[in-house]
This record gives sequence, structure tokens and C-alpha cells, in this order.
Amino acid sequence: MDNSKANHTELTIDNYLESHYIHRSNWLRAAVLGANDGIISISSLAIGIATAGTARESVLLAAVAGLVAGALSMAAGEYVSVSSQTDIEKADIERERQELKDMPEAELKILAQIYEGRGLKKETAMQVAKELTAADALGTHIRDELGINEISQAKPLQAAFASGAAFTGGGLLPLLVTLFAPLDNMAYFLYGFTIISLIILGAVAAKTGGSSIQKAIFRIVVWGTLAMGLSGAVGYLFGVNM
Repeated sequence: MDNSKANHTELTIDNYLESHYIHRSNWLRAAVLGANDGIISISSLAIGIATAGTARESVLLAAVAGLVAGALSMAAGEYVSVSSQTDIEKADIERERQELKDMPEAELKILAQIYEGRGLKKETAMQVAKELTAADALGTHIRDELGINEISQAKPLQAAFASGAAFTGGGLLPLLVTLFAPLDNMAYFLYGFTIISLIILGAVAAKTGGSSIQKAIFRIVVWGTLAMGLSGAVGYLFGVNM
């Protein structure tokens, strides 16, 4: 009977955790950023050159160059920035390890104050701090004092791959338009196709993250339209026919 109750409780907790999406935040952020940047960057670049009145080969060459450079830049940028965050986290963890060794009583009081600030009574907060310290002192301070956990912990390779791959996937969509759309109306085809792609991206990202689909679509479409509009204006004003 007890085993049955325990299994039921375990399954309930597992199902509860699976209904949340925060564990996807790291790679989803990098993927959405990469795909959004790929779609908008390549579309904006192609629109700017197309409105300057250049030949299809020039538009295509610029789009391919932008796709390769952009994907590598996004992957490298994500890896470097997230690695910097990882270095900071590691340094803080080592500092916390040393503080626990040098002044365990002070660290215990800090932990108790954290729990007290979250709403526990002073005596209860100290008791919780003692029990968690006895179980895993460093892990407890990493989680509750530094705010680092398995979900939020930076993963450089994961972020780099997600961002670079998503940029490539997003950038391939407008690249296909430059291949097949009529040159005279290419800018309009790129505008329309990109807006549709952004709507789909916003909806998929919101669905994957469990957030508002309407808000995600509105946000991504507004900024994408602004970027493409400015790129088209620059190409029109400063372009030189070739």
C-alpha cells in the first residue's frame, strides 16, 4: 500500500515537472534568436540589394555570403558569450567552496537569512539551513545563494549549435526566394514570405515555450517588418544600378 502511494506520488511529481517549460529556456532562446536573425538578416540583405536594381546573381551571392557568415558569427558569438557566463559561474562556485571551508558558521547564517527572507520563521529558517547544509552544503549554496541550478546553468556548445543551426535554417528560406522569385518583384516576395515565416516562427516558439502565441507573433513580426523596411529604404536611396 505504501509502495503504491509512493509510486503514485512520484508519477504525479514527474507529470507536474513535464508540464513546465523552463528547462527548455536555454536552447529555445538561442534557437529562436538564431532563426529570427537568419530570416530577417538574409531577407533584409536581399531586399536592400534587390531594391538597388542589381542582377539576380548579385542578390544571390550576397544572400549566400550573408548566410554563411551569419551562421558562423551567431554560433561563435553564442559560444563565446555563454562561455564567459560559464567562467563566471565556475569562479563563483569555487569562491563559495572556499568560503564554506573558511567560515562555515557565517555561511550558515547567510543561508538562514535567505530562507527567512522568503517567508520562513527565523527558527524554521535556521533549521532548514542546517538540514540542507548537512545534506549538501555546496549544492545548497550554489542553488539558493548564487541562484545557479541545472536549468539555468550555461551550456556553451548547446547554445552555439542551436543558434548556428537555427540561423542556417531560417536564412535558407529567403535564400530560396532569391532563387525563384521574379527579379522585378523580388523585394515584395521577400517581404511577404518573410512575414509568413516570422509568424510561423513566433507561433512555434510560443508553443514550444508554453507562452502566448499572439504576443510572440506580434513582437517578432513588428520588429522584422521594421528591419526589412529600413533595409529596403537604404537600398533604394543609396543603391547604384549595375
